[in-house]
Amino acid sequence: MNNVKQTFSIKDLENLCGVKAHTIRIWEKRYNLLSPNRTDTNIRTYNLKSLQKLLNVTYLVNSGYKISRISKLNEQEINEYVRSIVTDNSTKSQAINSLKIAMLNYDLELFLGTYEQLEQKRNFRQIFTDVFIPFLKEIGLLWQTDTINPAHEHFVTNLIKQKLLLNIEKLQYSKPTKTDRAFILFLPENEIHELGLLYINYEILLHGYRAIYLGPSIPLDSLSSMLAFHDNTVFVSYFTIKPEKDNISKYVEDFNTIVCADRESEFWMLGKQIMHVSQSTAANHKYYDSISALISDL
Repeated sequence: MNNVKQTFSIKDLENLCGVKAHTIRIWEKRYNLLSPNRTDTNIRTYNLKSLQKLLNVTYLVNSGYKISRISKLNEQEINEYVRSIVTDNSTKSQAINSLKIAMLNYDLELFLGTYEQLEQKRNFRQIFTDVFIPFLKEIGLLWQTDTINPAHEHFVTNLIKQKLLLNIEKLQYSKPTKTDRAFILFLPENEIHELGLLYINYEILLHGYRAIYLGPSIPLDSLSSMLAFHDNTVFVSYFTIKPEKDNISKYVEDFNTIVCADRESEFWMLGKQIMHVSQSTAANHKYYDSISALISDL
């Protein structure tokens, strides 16, 4: 348990709960909502219990409850109010809060319990798009602000990856219903961020197409042999950190030179790095600014 994050600054609470530090101080002073500890230099520190309470309070405030009313409730009553107002439409924010706590505590049981509750009302596509994608975006911001460390990120993203793989496997038992094209999914060399590409793989299978998922760090010169997989092959890649901005335009050009030397094939691309591409007019290149935009072309 030594690795579990137990102490939080007011800035951490601001980042995790979406409530300004100034507002948190007002809630403390006016309503005695939280009771932080103080360091020798009089800096506020908060424990995990305080974080959990503030997450629930924030949820109630966002649901229309006045802070003056919430402040009169004890913690058990606050929890009961949260449970009583959770509906299918509002489960998203409460599930994200639970996932944050699971991540911070490396709490496998809480993650799995939250996922099971979501499964009762949502299919996997809805869970991923409504909950996991917003949660992953928040993780990125929390990591950038040093609220969490890489171990937190790796713990929870690997659990999400497991759910993706399980749902992909279920679809792989079904025979493809569409045979007009097939997809090859890969990440460029030294690119390891594959959650987005894995989800695209899931959607391709869900749409009834054949797909081969090659995974991270694939050299371009190993892809030309994949053209034999199907007469109409579409390559798909996701550029999160690689290739770097100074090299990505050449990488896209090299795809045609190396992979398509004998036969042209479509190349679908998305991810943060494509903003640095001097987008070519090559008819076989397609650039997408989101996963949903790519899915609409399936």
